[in-house]
Amino acid sequence: MAEFIEIAKEWFFSLGDDYGVNPIIFGSIYVGAIPFFTLSIGWLVRNYRQKKSIVIPALSSTFFFISAYLYLIIAGENVPWWVYGVVVVMIAYGAWSTYNKVKYRIEEADSGLPETD
Repeated sequence: MAEFIEIAKEWFFSLGDDYGVNPIIFGSIYVGAIPFFTLSIGWLVRNYRQKKSIVIPALSSTFFFISAYLYLIIAGENVPWWVYGVVVVMIAYGAWSTYNKVKYRIEEADSGLPETD
């Protein structure tokens, strides 16, 4: 089992060499953006409830959602075309999922129901 883990680790880090992307930086951006994305969604819902503009919070949420993929697109070299396709599908699914979650929160705020996570 230890040999399998070592082979997987070598393969994972070789991807960074092959495509010019540091997997540690990608992972750090990916995980590090989660709290900022969550705060941006909270900001968006709060602004909606207070009848303020939701444009900046929506842009902020979008940026933090795609930040790791932006790093891949900007820093990546020789990335296969299908990777871009997978990234687009992941972003589309995430956007759809986030839209539904925000829509639910807004409906919750409009109906006066207590918040649930």
